[in-house]
Amino acid sequence: MTKKKNELWEWTKALLIAVALAAIIRYFLFAPIVVDGLSMMPTLKNQDRMIVNKLSYEIGEPKRFDIIVFHAPEQKDYIKRVIGMPGDQIEYKNDILYVNGKAYKEPYLDEYKKQVEDGPLTDDFTLEEKIGRTTVPKGELFVMGDNRRFSKDSRHIGTVPMSKVIGKASIVFWPLKDAHIVKVK
Repeated sequence: MTKKKNELWEWTKALLIAVALAAIIRYFLFAPIVVDGLSMMPTLKNQDRMIVNKLSYEIGEPKRFDIIVFHAPEQKDYIKRVIGMPGDQIEYKNDILYVNGKAYKEPYLDEYKKQVEDGPLTDDFTLEEKIGRTTVPKGELFVMGDNRRFSKDSRHIGTVPMSKVIGKASIVFWPLKDAHIVKVK
């Protein structure tokens, strides 16, 4: 009888440790997220399942063109691409991104731009037109979805405070046939 109690206790301890480790990993290190919608097409598809690296920004800030997950104002988590860093001036002219007056290539949009026949993928705008400021505020990010025509992003909800960023999303793990590491540039 004592041997069965010991074995049961050992299994219970192992199960409790496994559950605790899983909770710690999910809460502090990595978490799964499901892409909900078409705002990141063609880079990410609706219902793609990804891993969010929560540690990625404990050491430093996100980098331009990283794909991040953040808490949006509607009590929902959004997944978007970082376009503007704190202090940046952002402008789009003729479907070209300008940061602080310098043109940037966005190769992740090339395929999508070829498919658009009735105007630019990204309409012209200045940061001041969208958020009422000439630069991205300190401690905040300007983010956009890759599907520029159908994305609710900083052009609509404003800049994203760094405190709302959950982490970086860079690995699609499901569906298995589409599993890959998302390229930033």
